[in-house]
Amino acid sequence: MKKYALLLLCSIYAGASFAGGIDTLKKNGYTLIVSGNDDNFDKGLKDKLINTFFEVYPGLVKEYNKNSLKQVAFFIDTAYHGVAATDNGRVVFSSEYMTKHPGDIDVVTHEVMHIVQDYGQTNGPWWITEGIADYARNEHGVANAAAGWKLPDYKPTQNFDNSYRVTARFFTWIEKKVKKGTVKKLDDIMRKHTYTNNTFKDLTGKTVEELWKEYSANPLV
Repeated sequence: MKKYALLLLCSIYAGASFAGGIDTLKKNGYTLIVSGNDDNFDKGLKDKLINTFFEVYPGLVKEYNKNSLKQVAFFIDTAYHGVAATDNGRVVFSSEYMTKHPGDIDVVTHEVMHIVQDYGQTNGPWWITEGIADYARNEHGVANAAAGWKLPDYKPTQNFDNSYRVTARFFTWIEKKVKKGTVKKLDDIMRKHTYTNNTFKDLTGKTVEELWKEYSANPLV
């Protein structure tokens, strides 16, 4: 896990003011367009969202999908009351949520991983999509500890298809205890829309149910 360090934006980026306008920021071949409808959104927090994008997105692209978009858009929305949502290279952040949880910067990491995933109308299950996104957040996040975000301890009430952090921890166990590289291959299969009920057995030699049974018996990661 990387240690988060706020970079000096003035020496790296060039763009317009955020309030009432659009920031177009470029670095190392990537472009981030930032806009929103909250003119009172904290500039320091906006800068952290921008910094996190430029720190994590290139690494995710390199590791998982070199054909990922080179231009991404962020929109800070007062009308959206979830956390964040991503579609077609555009991430909408809840202004309310981010203002109340300014330390949860790695919402960026989870959401831009969805851009890298680019599964479209994949035939694979939703729990894999979200599990991989949180797996990527755990591996590449820049401020998870500061936000109090971590993978949960195993509980008997959990199941592999609970998604998000529960599935991400299961994937971490597979990487460490069963077969390294499984998540990257699974991500590629999801993007190619070639997922089947035999995918986990093809990748690891065991079905997902067999893997979960072993994980449940010894969930240390």
